[in-house]
Amino acid sequence: MTAPVTAEWTAARIPGLTGKTIIITGANSGIGLEAARALAARGAHLVLAVRNESKGKAAAATITGSTEVRRLDLADLASVRAFATAWSGDIHALVNNAGILVPPFGYTADGFELQFGTNHLGHFALTNLLLPHITGRVVTVASSAHRTGHIDFDDLNWTTRRYRRGAAYGQSKLANLLFTLELQRRLEASGSRVIATAAHPGWASTNLGSTSYNALLNAGVGLLNKMFAQDAVGGAAPTLFAATEPIPGASYAGPGKRREMAGPPVLVGRSTAAHDPALAARLWTASEELTGVRYPTETMRNEQ
Repeated sequence: MTAPVTAEWTAARIPGLTGKTIIITGANSGIGLEAARALAARGAHLVLAVRNESKGKAAAATITGSTEVRRLDLADLASVRAFATAWSGDIHALVNNAGILVPPFGYTADGFELQFGTNHLGHFALTNLLLPHITGRVVTVASSAHRTGHIDFDDLNWTTRRYRRGAAYGQSKLANLLFTLELQRRLEASGSRVIATAAHPGWASTNLGSTSYNALLNAGVGLLNKMFAQDAVGGAAPTLFAATEPIPGASYAGPGKRREMAGPPVLVGRSTAAHDPALAARLWTASEELTGVRYPTETMRNEQ
């Protein structure tokens, strides 16, 4: 079911969420923290799934409402499995927000290229492991950088190609949208009313770029942020829109102004590759093989 958006969207449109539990990965800063604040303000119980529990607790202390902090390292499948195994109870929404941007070349604990492993494979495993608990929706934060992405199935982890940080980031963000597309197909095929959506923040001033460990690059990004970027509150709006508006499954939300760089959220387009169901299915199969995690065979929840 869908409802037309007749006016510019604001967080005031978020419905009451009392009694609902929402997990946000990487919610200790940036758009994840701002999304957590907005959802907690509407009554939701927010679980901040973070790698650094001390930073998570400091962030939770700034949120008015019900919160808890749990450790999750998306770059380590053992941590992902431990998080999921320890979980009990319903999850109204899982927001796959955490991510890294253009770090130096490196591998996750399981030998995956750092950006592909963290931004895509970690969330792929987490979502499938938690899916039997989810009653509402899965929201995955992508990026307009997906338009430059290419899925190289012969070298997903950049073991033979010359490593290019930006290209690797684009691959991981295209993977986020293909994951959402195939997840929605599987949810529909299994008769679930859970939906999968995606969002991108546009150009938002956050600390995401700090993972580059390049002082010159960080300084340049910081200057451009001051000149052009919206703040983290604005950057979080598409995530909130994708998490709470009555929109179709596989929808993609982003800022509606300045070529999707800023402004209130709307439904936006994506690249031809991000629309490709065959590519999405192939990536899903590869992701299952790499992580050892598969779409759950248990009966899916039929609630909203």
